[in-house]
Amino acid sequence: MNSLSDCRSLLSRMEEARRQTQHQLDLIDRQIIRRVTAVIPHLHPRRRSYRRGQPPEAGAFLARYRANLAAITAERQQEIDALSRKLARQDRAIAALRERPGGRTSP
Repeated sequence: MNSLSDCRSLLSRMEEARRQTQHQLDLIDRQIIRRVTAVIPHLHPRRRSYRRGQPPEAGAFLARYRANLAAITAERQQEIDALSRKLARQDRAIAALRERPGGRTSP
């Protein structure tokens, strides 16, 4: 792996693997958002109490939304943590390869 083309090839493969890992994290984020968005209609308070003269609690919806978001995120937290650690390792490896002589290429 002494030649410049070998280093560039390795760097290219490492950057592609990093992009795939980032894509997996983005996919999980979109899945969480999709699930929380599907739950939103069920978070609204029933209107019966307001008809009796009691306005709905101002922060109740937001509290229910945050609780549901936390619960849904917690279900995927181990996967998110593992991918985040992998992404950090890949970033360090790419940075180390770029620091090598002949490893510098344009990002």
